[in-house]
Amino acid sequence: MSDKRGAFIWYETTTTNPDGAKSFYDSVIGWDIEPCSSAIEGGLDYRMIRRSDGGFAGGMLALSAEMVDCGAKPGWFGYIHTPDVDATAAALVASGGKICDSARTVEGVGRFAMVADPWGATFYLMDPAPPADDPDAESDAFSVDLPQHVRWNELQSADSVAAATLYGDLFGWVQEGEMEMGPLGTYRFIANDGIGIGAICNTMPGDTGGPRWTHYIGVDDIDRAIAAVVAGGGEIIDGPQEIPGGEFSVDIRDPQGGTVGLVGPRKIAE
Repeated sequence: MSDKRGAFIWYETTTTNPDGAKSFYDSVIGWDIEPCSSAIEGGLDYRMIRRSDGGFAGGMLALSAEMVDCGAKPGWFGYIHTPDVDATAAALVASGGKICDSARTVEGVGRFAMVADPWGATFYLMDPAPPADDPDAESDAFSVDLPQHVRWNELQSADSVAAATLYGDLFGWVQEGEMEMGPLGTYRFIANDGIGIGAICNTMPGDTGGPRWTHYIGVDDIDRAIAAVVAGGGEIIDGPQEIPGGEFSVDIRDPQGGTVGLVGPRKIAE
């Protein structure tokens, strides 16, 4: 595929209740998550997340009882493109990170591995397989401004300075500006191939969630989405708060316990 090294090319939510998660996220975001599992290797219950424009925002993996017994929990994960999954994983381990799920190749999907950085934030490395009929295809799961796409990727780390250096070495990311955020310290804006993809900051003092990636999904109306979160049995963790540019962001917890962010405009009713 023609995606650049270091691009976020896929997103995945894990859940203990795929039907409940479909109902919740379809209402909050405007998606149409597949109601039935796709046929994939290993017989896993994996459902594609469809956008209203016909594209895919990512996938949803149903956690089996065995996965839960092994410690798997509902959550959201980003897939970062690397042309050599094994070499990047080895470099991460050499820097103090670890491999959570060994690299494997799935025909028609690509090669991928779940890893954690030295401070414990988890994500996937992936070298995707291009569609047979479109070898130059590019992922559009991430967009800087469109609803129903992930629009921002935020890393909270125990050492944001070292994290920014490590991810830069691994993926070629560069810092483009910064902002002081009080208890969060310096909020470092990161770019990949000239596109702003998110930021790296310190974990909040007293935060029990630990170092982690939070992915912010675009919505058409932040107030409508918040109302849908509450009506659907979710929880507002933080926000809404205004962000540069005049839009608003909010952190939420879905009914199964997965955390994610939302970002979008505030539309004033006429």
